[in-house]
Amino acid sequence: MSQQPTGIHHLAFMAGDIKKHIAFFSEVMGCPLVALFDMHGVPGAMHAFLRMNAHSYFSIVQMPKVDEIPIELGKTHAGSGGLPSAPGTLQHLAFRADSDEDLIAMRDRIRSHGINVIGPIDHGMCRSIYFAGPDQMTLEVATSHEAIDPALWIDPAVLAKAGISADEAKRFKAPTAYAGPSPVPQPAYDPAQPHMAYPKEAYMKMLAVPDEVLTKNASYTAPPVGEPV
Repeated sequence: MSQQPTGIHHLAFMAGDIKKHIAFFSEVMGCPLVALFDMHGVPGAMHAFLRMNAHSYFSIVQMPKVDEIPIELGKTHAGSGGLPSAPGTLQHLAFRADSDEDLIAMRDRIRSHGINVIGPIDHGMCRSIYFAGPDQMTLEVATSHEAIDPALWIDPAVLAKAGISADEAKRFKAPTAYAGPSPVPQPAYDPAQPHMAYPKEAYMKMLAVPDEVLTKNASYTAPPVGEPV
């Protein structure tokens, strides 16, 4: 039983025009569209999934009037891998290629659709290409020959710059395994902890609902077009 994430199930981006995003990530990036349905529990929203492999998907969400929200470089978006954006926003997204040959094949596929691509650039720990996606996404495809070696790539000077002590670095490099118990009851609400942006009253009610009741009442399991023939 794993006690850490084993990969990415899906990454979800907001779209001003979901069709434009589906076309880009399907035709330009080569990811097949495998799901498109009304987003569960969110009136007026659409949710799309494109397959990267059998375990990982790229997801797109469109909600009413999202196209009226302005993109602000330096706030909502970085605009490139070397520029800032607001805390909590995605600075850039790097997809994975299995080999150098696959990386070049991806570069050529993307360029064949009229998209400018920079690279490959060798960073030692990976080799990368860089380009933009719809709604000014900052995108990358990267490949590595081997797993990243922390002995080579955790810089003591940068640990100090980040305010990470030697003891903290030791913990961060080898997180303590969780030995139980299970299940763990919902903790008491602590405003100092991260929280989702639901209305406070509704959120407190959700936290008070037993897990099994929430699972039963809030789940959507039926595909929108019924069982496959």
